[in-house]
Amino acid sequence: MSDETPTPICSAKGCRAAAVWLLAWNNPKLHTPERRKTWLACDEHREHLSQFLGVRGFLKDVVTLDAWESGRDSRGPGV
Repeated sequence: MSDETPTPICSAKGCRAAAVWLLAWNNPKLHTPERRKTWLACDEHREHLSQFLGVRGFLKDVVTLDAWESGRDSRGPGV
C-alpha cells in the first residue's frame, strides 16, 4: 500500500492532467452564500471551466491549488 497522496486531476471531462488551479463556486439556488464547491483545473482548461461557471453566476474565486491548500485551515468547515 502506498503512502503517496494521489495527484489531483483536472475536472474537465476526459482530462487526466494534473490540476494546478482551484475554481471555487456555488449555486445560489442550492447553496448558502458562504458555501463553496470546488472544481480543479489544469492550465489548459482553467479558462474554459471559469467561463462555464461564470456565465451561470456561480464562479466565486480562482486560485492556485497550492494557495487554496495552504489557506484551507483558515476558511473553516463546509468550504
